[in-house]
Amino acid sequence: MTDRPGSSRPAAAVRRMLIPLALAQFICSFAGSNMNVMITDISIDLDTTVQGVQTVITAFLLVMAALMIPGGKLTDLWGRKRCFVLGLVIYGIGTLASALAPNLGILLLGNSILQGVGTALLIPPVYILTTMLFSDMTSRARAFGLITGMGGIGAAAGPLIGGLITTAIDWRAAFVFQTLIVAAIVVLSRRIEDPVPADPSIPFDWVGALLSAAGLVCLVMGILQADNNIKTTVVLIIGGAMFLASFFLYARAREHGGDEPLLSVGLFADRTSNLALVTQNIQWLLLMGVAFVVSAFLQVVRGYNAIQTGVVFTAATAGILGASLIAERLTARFAQRSLIMAGFATTFAGIVILLVLVPKWTSAWAFVPGLLLVGVGLGAMLTPSVNVVQSAFPEDKQGEISGLSRCVSNLGSSLGTAVAGTLLVAGLATPDRSYALALTVLAVIGLIGLVAALFLPEGDTSYAR
Repeated sequence: MTDRPGSSRPAAAVRRMLIPLALAQFICSFAGSNMNVMITDISIDLDTTVQGVQTVITAFLLVMAALMIPGGKLTDLWGRKRCFVLGLVIYGIGTLASALAPNLGILLLGNSILQGVGTALLIPPVYILTTMLFSDMTSRARAFGLITGMGGIGAAAGPLIGGLITTAIDWRAAFVFQTLIVAAIVVLSRRIEDPVPADPSIPFDWVGALLSAAGLVCLVMGILQADNNIKTTVVLIIGGAMFLASFFLYARAREHGGDEPLLSVGLFADRTSNLALVTQNIQWLLLMGVAFVVSAFLQVVRGYNAIQTGVVFTAATAGILGASLIAERLTARFAQRSLIMAGFATTFAGIVILLVLVPKWTSAWAFVPGLLLVGVGLGAMLTPSVNVVQSAFPEDKQGEISGLSRCVSNLGSSLGTAVAGTLLVAGLATPDRSYALALTVLAVIGLIGLVAALFLPEGDTSYAR
C-alpha cells in the first residue's frame, strides 16, 4: 500500500493505522447481527417477545442510519480522530448498559441508542481516513477490501460468536465481549494521525440533521408497524417521505443561499455514485435480511439454540471471508461493475437455493449451500461498491460522502431486518409460508440491485485529482 503523495508517513505506519479502523468496522457489524441468535434467550430473560427483540435490533441499525450523515459532517468540525475515539467511548458505555439491562427498555437505551450514536460517530472517520490515506485506486481498493471485509465478516460471524458466548456463558457476556474489543481499539487508535486539521468554524446544520433523522426514522418504523396497524404504517411512511423531501428542499435552499448545508445536494448529481449507493443499500439489506430470517426461523420454528444457529451461519462467514481475502486480486483483474454484478447474481442464486432446499429438507445442511453462496456474493461486491462511491469525489467532500455512504448502508441493514423480520414474524402461524415469502421478497430486491449494477460504467470511476 502507498500513502498519500507528499506525506512524510512511511507506508508501514499507514498500514498500521488500518488495524483499529478495520476492527471498528468489525465490531459495529458484529453488533448488528449477533443478537439474531439470542432472540429466544433475551425474550425469556427480559420477559418480552420476538417482536420486542426485533425492535431493538432494528432500532440500533436505524439510529446508525439516521445519524450517520450528521456524524460524517461532525468529522470536519471536530476532527476525524476525535470523532472516532468519542464514538468508541459512547459505544462502550452502551455495551455495558446492555450487559446489565434488567428489562427491554434499558436494552433499547444501551444497544439501540448509545451503541447506535457511538457507531454514527466512529464509522464515518473509518472511511474518510482510508480515502485520504490511500490515494491510488489499487491501494485504496486493498484498504477498503480489508475494512469492508472485516465488516462483512463481523456481520456474518456475529451469529456464530454470539451463539458460542450465549451458550457457554450468557447472552449478556456477548456485550462484555464487545466492551473488551472496544477498549482494545481505543488503545490501538493512539497510532492514528488525522491528515487534515479540524475546522470548528464550519457551521452545523441542525435543522437539516433533524429533518433527515425524522424522515429515516418514520420510514423504517412504518415498515415495522406493517403487521400491527396498516394505517399507522401508511401515515409513518408518508410522513417519512415528507420529512426527507423537506430535507432536500431545505439543503438546496441553504446551498443556493451560500450557507453550508448538512449534505450538499450536488452529491446526487453524480450518476455513478448514485447507482453505487443503491447497490450498497441493497447489499446490506440482503445480508441483514437473510441473517434475521434464517436465525429467527431456526430458533422459533426449528427449535435451535444459540450455538446451533451460529454454527449454521459459518457457511456465510466462510463465503464472505474467502471472497474478501481475494478482493485485491479480483479488483486488479476485473472492473468494479463486473464484480458487483457477479456478486448480486451469486447472492440471488444462494437465496433461491435457501428457498428450494429448506422446506424440503429438515437437516441443518439444507442451509449451508445457500448461505455459502450468499456470503461469497456479498463478500465479492461490498468493496467495489464502497470504492466506487468514495472515489467519485474529491478530498474536501469525503466527510459528506462518507456519512451519506454509511447512512445508505445502515439504512439498508435496518430495512433488511424490518422488511424481512416483519414478513416472517407476522406469519409465524404458517412458518414455512412466511419464510418463503420473506426470502422471495429479498430475492426480488436482489434483482433490483443487479439491474442497478448493469448501468454502472465499466472503466475507472475515480475522481480526477
